[in-house]
Amino acid sequence: MNKFVKIAIALVICLTVGYSASLVTRPSIETWYVALEKPIFNPPNWIFMPVWTVLYIFMAIAAALVWDKIKVQTEKVKTALLFFLIQLTLNAIWSYLFFGLKNPMLALIEIVLLWLMIYETYLKFIKINKISGYLLIPYLFWVGFATVLNASIWWLNK
Repeated sequence: MNKFVKIAIALVICLTVGYSASLVTRPSIETWYVALEKPIFNPPNWIFMPVWTVLYIFMAIAAALVWDKIKVQTEKVKTALLFFLIQLTLNAIWSYLFFGLKNPMLALIEIVLLWLMIYETYLKFIKINKISGYLLIPYLFWVGFATVLNASIWWLNK
């Protein structure tokens, strides 16, 4: 299987996770979320979809580039991809906790775990393929920002 097929498969997986999370998010955006008190640095709602789309594309390319090294570094790649799948699962769960259950505190605990798992994935990816690691840096920053935003929303609405 060539690199482009791996990228395509990874894109389908990542974008499917993003889409499934949006199914829980969308109904709450116009009802529950709009009524919450938010910090002054809260971005407009329309910014989240394009940012997340780009991040899912970067994640997919990063995973595919690591996956492409499986014949050379089999065990390292398997471990790195396991971490990737765990963080991707945590990524989806956050939307269900925050928007589905409407529980910012539980979502805050989970997003901290998510950020740590992304960081561990970054450390594993960068050892296998530098570009893969670099592609996760915007994701790390965005989830770091989302963590502060989540904490602020929880604090302002507790």
